[in-house]
Amino acid sequence: MAGSLVIVESPAKVKTIKKYLGSGYEVTASNGHVRDLPKSTMGIDVENDFEPKYITIRGKGELLAKLKKDVKKADKIYLATDPDREGEAISWHLSKALKLEDSEKKVYRISFNEITKNAIKEAIKHPRNLDMNLVDAQQARRVLDRIVGYSISPLLWAKVKRGLSAGRVQSVALRMICDREAQIDEFIPEEYWTLEAELLTEHSKKTVNAKFYGKKSKLAINNKAEMDKILKALKGASYIVSEINEGERVKKAPIPFTTSTLQQEASKKLNYSTQKTMRLAQQLYEGVEVKGKGTIALITYLRTDSTRIAAEADAAAREFVDKSYGPEYVSKNVVIKTNNNNVQDAHEAIRPTDVNLTPAMVKESLPRELFRLYQLIWKRFVASRMENAKYKTTSVKLSAGDYIFTMSGSKIVFDGFMSVYTDDDDEEKVSPDAIIGKLKVGDELKLEKLLDVQHFTQPPAHFTEASLVKALEEQGIGRPSTYAPTITTILARHYIVKEQKNLYVTELGQIVNSMMVNYFGSIVDKEFTANLEQLLDSVGDGSVNWKTVVSNFYPDLESAVEQASKELENVKIADEVTDVICENCGRNMVIKYGPHGKFLACPGFPECKNTKPYLEKIGVKCPKCDGEVVIKKTKKGRIYYGCSNAPECDFMSWNKPSSISCPKCGSYMVEKGNKLLCMNEECGYSENKPKEE
Repeated sequence: MAGSLVIVESPAKVKTIKKYLGSGYEVTASNGHVRDLPKSTMGIDVENDFEPKYITIRGKGELLAKLKKDVKKADKIYLATDPDREGEAISWHLSKALKLEDSEKKVYRISFNEITKNAIKEAIKHPRNLDMNLVDAQQARRVLDRIVGYSISPLLWAKVKRGLSAGRVQSVALRMICDREAQIDEFIPEEYWTLEAELLTEHSKKTVNAKFYGKKSKLAINNKAEMDKILKALKGASYIVSEINEGERVKKAPIPFTTSTLQQEASKKLNYSTQKTMRLAQQLYEGVEVKGKGTIALITYLRTDSTRIAAEADAAAREFVDKSYGPEYVSKNVVIKTNNNNVQDAHEAIRPTDVNLTPAMVKESLPRELFRLYQLIWKRFVASRMENAKYKTTSVKLSAGDYIFTMSGSKIVFDGFMSVYTDDDDEEKVSPDAIIGKLKVGDELKLEKLLDVQHFTQPPAHFTEASLVKALEEQGIGRPSTYAPTITTILARHYIVKEQKNLYVTELGQIVNSMMVNYFGSIVDKEFTANLEQLLDSVGDGSVNWKTVVSNFYPDLESAVEQASKELENVKIADEVTDVICENCGRNMVIKYGPHGKFLACPGFPECKNTKPYLEKIGVKCPKCDGEVVIKKTKKGRIYYGCSNAPECDFMSWNKPSSISCPKCGSYMVEKGNKLLCMNEECGYSENKPKEE
């Protein structure tokens, strides 16, 4: 009997969706795209109105043959690829590759934001036609990226070195990192001083610190001479409470996650890269095995820039909060972020598919990394439906001679959403409110000591993956689906490197960026790229023709490529020389990049073909010998730490050794989360890891 065929992108979804639809439906997967532009040529017919030349992706022939057989057996075809522009384009490519337009079959497009029974059933009830505006928006993006890449990359190969690439969004991201590096290099520190008074009250044996304010207005202390003048004036001064103000401070509940904010928080709280976050979120979206429930999807679609929540999910979350925490914790209103003109609002925010499926209920079923990400998403969503936290605040002014000192304290009077979700900033140290709350105007405090400290202003921080994603989003560059691939690409090309979360530009990255800025200024211009993104959005809503966007873009690119080809000189990238001597010919070996990362090679190639593994030092001496601790990998790719003198020295550790020795027994310590732990089992000493500069 002829039935219905549902074609999804990922095989991971097949089992779950089949379970929801029942025996009348066959569910199969396309494994992503089945057609694309050829790799060997640009694949864009510039002379024929920029018509793309799509071909079947190598290796997909057998899959397409199977899909064609499945199509023949069915009377209805449902194209159920992801609910975004790329998903729409994949459905269109499937329709073309399977010749569905020429068949007599009934062909529908369905989309759903979450893989739940209700969502799937509703999608089947409300099928639609392919949205060619969304398809064209994706085509425009693909064609623009292809034209940029295939026009500029050969120039990089000819003038710099083979294997490089220039992408439309990646080049802007690289420029942003280079600009930040330049700001850091050019930064000149400025001196400033702070002054605090350590004081005792009659209400407590503990001291409280008051900060120097100035006189009637705030006074900056710029150098030691100014500090000495103030200290001289404060000699013998009495510290008397002159003013007390009490008030209330509100901390607003967070909004649910978008792709960008999820990547930022996962980096900050879980130390996940953008690529890792998206990989794990994809698994949670497609479905995981949960004890007692089978394979179920745990979160909604992961590529979104919207904070909107479906009414049904909103009601369920409020009901959950009411039952679990009490009616006073349920938010009276919901703040939705609407001030960003770049938001497409095509999908809901990222949320759990079932708020009643708490992290505790799925913990045993999920690997640790998946559980931690699900817990983060669940907590953030529940918190977004809760009331604001409220603090009682007390601020005190102290007169000391002609000067004023201030101190403040706060106490939570209603924890609200913070009973579920807190930022690092919320986890405040013990507030002095218990002490200063007892003070009265006219009270005199006893001075224990004055703390005068010299400081220097700090340069802007290096970009991390999280802060770069935030900057890209704020500038309107790229879209939710592009952040992770953009960063992954410029890391893979070795334009940047990542150390201790920070992103640093390499010499190669500086050269490529300099070339792009000098010859392709508009492509790496942030405003131009943001405007182009808005044009692509306009294609998506049907107000602009996609070929018009491409045809307006191409002439300037073509003339820039011609000019760069004539004027650009060849650039030689020097390999990084090491102190490792080649035992065959005596030369200093250099660092090269291969498919599996860095390795050492003799610069005498091809006369000398000696290579050896590159052992990356972490700046810590081996606890067993005079060697250096280096990063190593097992055969399966798991990182561990060993001695550079191996196999003579057998030191190894799964945790990263620290340069700080145990102050109790002198043994070496390792990093474990935010702690340093002594590896002498008889000692057991631990301390907080020093904060990174």
